[in-house]
Amino acid sequence: GTVKESGEKHKGSVEIPNLSEENEVDDTEINVSKKKGEGDVLKDLMRTEGTTKVREALRDYLKALKTEFTLGMILPTKATVGQEPATERKPSGNTVQDSVSAQSVDIIGVKIPTVKILMREIFNSPANELYSIFTTKELVQKFSKCPAVIEAEKGGKLLMFDGCVSGEYAELVPSQRIVLKWRCRSWPDEHYATVALNFKAMAAQTELQLECRGVPVSNEDSTRQCWKKQYFEEIRTLLQQAKDNME
Repeated sequence: GTVKESGEKHKGSVEIPNLSEENEVDDTEINVSKKKGEGDVLKDLMRTEGTTKVREALRDYLKALKTEFTLGMILPTKATVGQEPATERKPSGNTVQDSVSAQSVDIIGVKIPTVKILMREIFNSPANELYSIFTTKELVQKFSKCPAVIEAEKGGKLLMFDGCVSGEYAELVPSQRIVLKWRCRSWPDEHYATVALNFKAMAAQTELQLECRGVPVSNEDSTRQCWKKQYFEEIRTLLQQAKDNME
């Protein structure tokens, strides 16, 4: 900052050591320091009015993160800090397989480390019906609970969850396979994953096999949660509602 009267410039720093969703913004520590020399007036100003402004910015920041949960923006908690990402998870419920290929870390796109996510889910629906849920605008808007852009043709655009997810249809084989260029808004600019959805008919059920290549390592868990919570669980709810209405 610059002292108005003298025009002298002084350097310092603001450190926020305990930012997470477990702490109220008003309880967040804000440490102000400055380099040696004059400029105490700036330091005092940062400790008073500056701290108030910083907390206001943090409050907006945390609100934005929570709003964009579906994009993969998950705040670190005390329990997760320092933990290594799991490379394999045991199946539960209707999940047949839910694993990540950790050894697939590579460098693609904008030169960032990425991983491949594999997931398998069983749906009580024939393959053609499940395929339609991913390619029909009205059905996408029902399970996502948001306006959407769905141009289900090769090169067609995809925009969901208020712009939190965007992409492009790269391949469509009715009732069998969908391939997408897919990204979350929080990812590095212009970085896309390649998502392949394969529909395997099983009598009155369908096994959906998801392969998501090119997910930024730092967004692995949040991307998995996005597909599980925002896609699969909501689609199951939609299918159940349709079944209840028919009965």
